[in-house]
Amino acid sequence: MSGKPTEQPGAGQHEDTIHDDRTVRRQDTASTARASEPRLAPGAVLDHGRYRLLAKVGSDSRCNAQLWRAKDGVLGRDVALTIIVGDSSDTTQTSDARRTLERAMHASTFNHAGVARVLDVVSSAPGDPDGVLGIVIAEWTHGSDLTELISDGPLAPGTAARLLQPLAAAVEAAHHAGLVLGIDHPQRVRVTGDGEIRMAFPGPMPDAGSGEDVRGLGAVLYLLLTGRWALSGSPEGVSSAPAGPDGTVVSPRTLRPAIPLELSTVAVRALGSPESNGTTGGVRTGAAVLRVLEQYAQQEVGEAVMHSAPAGVEARGNEIWQREDPKPDPGRRRKLIYGVGAVGLVTLFVVSWLASMLIGMFVGPTEPSGPSEVVGNEQDDSSQRQPSRSEESSAPEPKPVAVTDSDVFVTEQDRDNRDEIDLVHDDDPATSWQTDGYNDQLGTGFKSGIGIVLTLDHPVKLTEVDVTSPSSGTELEVRAASDDSPRLSDAPVIGEGEIREETTSIPVETDETTSHVLVWITGLSPGDRYSSQIDEIEVHGIGGQA
Repeated sequence: MSGKPTEQPGAGQHEDTIHDDRTVRRQDTASTARASEPRLAPGAVLDHGRYRLLAKVGSDSRCNAQLWRAKDGVLGRDVALTIIVGDSSDTTQTSDARRTLERAMHASTFNHAGVARVLDVVSSAPGDPDGVLGIVIAEWTHGSDLTELISDGPLAPGTAARLLQPLAAAVEAAHHAGLVLGIDHPQRVRVTGDGEIRMAFPGPMPDAGSGEDVRGLGAVLYLLLTGRWALSGSPEGVSSAPAGPDGTVVSPRTLRPAIPLELSTVAVRALGSPESNGTTGGVRTGAAVLRVLEQYAQQEVGEAVMHSAPAGVEARGNEIWQREDPKPDPGRRRKLIYGVGAVGLVTLFVVSWLASMLIGMFVGPTEPSGPSEVVGNEQDDSSQRQPSRSEESSAPEPKPVAVTDSDVFVTEQDRDNRDEIDLVHDDDPATSWQTDGYNDQLGTGFKSGIGIVLTLDHPVKLTEVDVTSPSSGTELEVRAASDDSPRLSDAPVIGEGEIREETTSIPVETDETTSHVLVWITGLSPGDRYSSQIDEIEVHGIGGQA
């Protein structure tokens, strides 16, 4: 990947003119697309019947996209679909859709925790509803919608900063790689079960630049701090941010005085002015936003969701929403004092007991202990022998672990024969997956390595990985992975081996359980070209569920 962005927004008056023309064109094509929008409903199937629609998550009318959760019938897993719709006879709409699909395809090699991994990009297929121009398929992000996060009110500033950090880091990394994510729409973003904000529906608009991503960061931060959306396309149930006389949105600090000045300022300056396509006020990169977020995320400890909102917001249920943050509760403080006092008494007791034990050790027993030594030794010998027999009888035996999913893992470029990877765990040695052929060995040529990520049926403590392969000389590493799209630096090596016979057993040394295994190929089998074939991979482990 390139070291600097290849898609950057312009600047100045020329940029503003381009932005105005694009805005008018988007509005015209969006109106036409809505008139011919296909009727997509749960249960419908797309791409030759592979993807069955489960639930509509949202829509991005700016680029005529519908956002769906679907089931991949081939791999049996949930996926996120960004479905580009429009009139197939309209050259402008088809050209825009093709550009969006191309940009999504370029992002398929980008791996970051803050962005859902693009699995595939397809054009419309026979049997798809009329009006479907293309689909971006990404891994499904478990969690909740961004608007659900602020359904009970805005978040504490420190909490908002912590949640947004992964997304800001992803924007900065993508821009360095010359990519645009297109995060400037709230329904494209979701909150993971670990409490991190993630780009869940990739597929940027055809003319989006890196400035839109920075504006998107500002808009998401504004939403978390105020409960208002500061860009166009506010989702249902979320109010738009109020604007001042000059058209610039009112600062979050004006709506909630408890918000730190720096967080409020970076949100407004990242959003920019209504007349500009990029950003103004000096905040033009994800790194600038990330620096401020990191500063205030450290202050998040002990903070909870703040039920405060702008003045004039109605009461919800029996709660009265106040403009100011809640004051300390005297009753809670009193309970805290009592609790600290009780802990102090218990500590004093433990210290006294330890002191008496130490005194007893130094003074020693006051009566002869000759006879008791014999009895004590016999008891000690017995107790030493007994655990040994117990451990031998209860030691669990390693067992084969079922593999439920697999994928090709590389750090750059395309994935070798990805559609055949499931053959390595189909219990049929006659079928196989094979790498591409290379003129040079890995590390000196096209790739630094190729891997296979296996998703196990349940977490286990690995003991051995058996690889059936005819490719003698293939060098392998077994790594423990945190998920099905790990970073290589976060997957420690727990076993190594080289294929010398039909089935090679690689012993594994680890004290931790894992539910994902990365079999990383560091050296290919030599021949006319460097390539390796894997027939079967069997994983053995201890523990987990039966």
